[in-house]
Amino acid sequence: MDKELVFFPSWAAGRAGYSARILEVFRQHVEKKGLVYTHQREEILTHLLSADRHLTQEEIYAALRPRGIGKVTVFRTLKLLEEAGLTEKVFGADGGVWYEVNLDRPHHDHLVCISCGSIQEVQWPEIERFQLKVCRERKFEPVYHRHEVFGRCEKCAGKA
Repeated sequence: MDKELVFFPSWAAGRAGYSARILEVFRQHVEKKGLVYTHQREEILTHLLSADRHLTQEEIYAALRPRGIGKVTVFRTLKLLEEAGLTEKVFGADGGVWYEVNLDRPHHDHLVCISCGSIQEVQWPEIERFQLKVCRERKFEPVYHRHEVFGRCEKCAGKA
C-alpha cells in the first residue's frame, strides 16, 4: 500500500527525531497517571510510529499478537495515547476507525476512499483562511475542526 502519512514537523530532523519525542511524551504521560511504562505499550506506539499509513486497532493487534501483545492491551494503549493527545482517529465511510500519531504534526485533512479504504492527507491553506474569515465575521471562536472527504481514489474511480 502507498504511503499515506506525509505531513511531519520540520523541526523533528526526520521521522526518527519525531518518534523519539513522541515516545518520551508518552512515557511521561503514563508515569504521571501512576501507571507502568511497559515494553508492550512502547511496542504499540513504535508500531504506529513506523507505519506509512493509518492503522486500525485490529491491524495493530494482528501485527503485534505474535509478540504476545493482547487485544485488550492494544485497546487500552490506544485509549492512553488519545488521552495524552498523541493520536487522533480518522473515520472511514463505513464507521471504521483508523489511527494516526498526530502530536505536533502540521494541520491536515483527509480524503477517504469509500472503495478501498485508502486515506490521503491533504493541506488546504485557502480553505483554512476562508474558515478563519467566516469565524471572525460571526464572532465565533474555533477550537478545532477536521475535514474528511469521502469519495473514490484515482485507482478505484477508474474501476467504477
